[in-house]
Amino acid sequence: MNSIRRQLLLWLALGLSAGILLAGIALYFQARGEANEIFDYQMRQIAASLPRQAFAPIAPGQDVPGLDDEIMMQIWDSTGTVIYHSHSRSVMPQQAELGFIDVPGPGGMWRVYSAQIGNTVVQVSQPQSARQKVAAQLAVKTVMPLLLLFPFLGALIWAAVSHGLAPVRRAAADVQSRDMHTLTPIADQSLPEEIRPLTHAFNDLLERLRHAMQVQRAFVADAAHELRTPLTALRLQAQLAERAGNDEERRAAFADLKNGLERATHLVHQLLTLARQEPGVQEHAPVEMASLLRSVLLDFAPLAEHKGIDLGITAQAVGSVAGNADALRILFGNLLSNAVQYSPPGSTVDVAMQTGGGKMIVTIRDSGPGIPEKDLMRVFDRFYRADNVQSVLGSGLGLAIVRQITDLHGAAVRLENTAKGLLATVEFRLV
Repeated sequence: MNSIRRQLLLWLALGLSAGILLAGIALYFQARGEANEIFDYQMRQIAASLPRQAFAPIAPGQDVPGLDDEIMMQIWDSTGTVIYHSHSRSVMPQQAELGFIDVPGPGGMWRVYSAQIGNTVVQVSQPQSARQKVAAQLAVKTVMPLLLLFPFLGALIWAAVSHGLAPVRRAAADVQSRDMHTLTPIADQSLPEEIRPLTHAFNDLLERLRHAMQVQRAFVADAAHELRTPLTALRLQAQLAERAGNDEERRAAFADLKNGLERATHLVHQLLTLARQEPGVQEHAPVEMASLLRSVLLDFAPLAEHKGIDLGITAQAVGSVAGNADALRILFGNLLSNAVQYSPPGSTVDVAMQTGGGKMIVTIRDSGPGIPEKDLMRVFDRFYRADNVQSVLGSGLGLAIVRQITDLHGAAVRLENTAKGLLATVEFRLV
């Protein structure tokens, strides 16, 4: 399981181990540099301490008292003859170059110092391994206290991480203790600043969810209220049909029952349409508006022809909007349905579209009675109907669906009365 505590502890432990390792390496190189300086100084002092007069030949194998076993010294005269070397078991090659030089020798690289004293050349040699050993010992002695502190630092890091994650555990416990009806925001005053963006986003989600649930409850309550009346009427009309004493009464009862079924069917269809327009249900894509409007007009052409209404479109521009084609078809279908339904026979319904200022503007002008000024804004509410509306099939949801679709598309819709009828205007942003 992916754990923040485990990840923090792992990376802190790796970082601390890498830090100690790098510190040890740095200390080693620093100590080796200092050891080189010290041993180089020692080799110069050994060579400088020898007498300045000429050396007499000394038998090989004799050691100079006081010299370390790891330091080898040899002396040769001007003819290149070795007149002394400190160790009989190994002899370093003669180096004519004066000063310090690194050369390969027995057991690895050697540090060699050569100096001329009188007619002789003194060569003092020391293996690099001796210096590296000293540097490693110094580095280990320096790093060892840090290694001994490692368990203490691990416990301290564990406690610090646990303390830092305690507010997260409290917030998680707060969320876990809630049920589906508890949508109050999470208190984040005591949370670390790094966690607050997450709690803010979660609180925003809770707020949107609370609003969505309120809308859903309101929708269910309104739908139940609106469905109660037509269902009650259907039950009464069915009872009247059962009690009919003759064919004429029976036909009249069944005619009322049919009208009631049509109204209930229309109401249920509108409710389902409204439910499908909830946020996040649809995907948006570029929609060519002129083609969409002509398609919707073709659907209403038979109804307009039946009433003798002149239904036409004036497309002064072309353009696309970002939206859902099915939802936009429902939007303009509801507006055209109202325009054709409330326009008297022999009148006109004009649809026009134009672009300007980065917007697509669609207008629908009918020849109906319009809407009372006091109801122009309220007709977009669910189940609200203007006082002058007498339609049998109307449910008060058509314009509510129009408003919801325009809101989901970032568009704007407005209604206004004109001398000839009602003018509906919808503004979209062009793609």
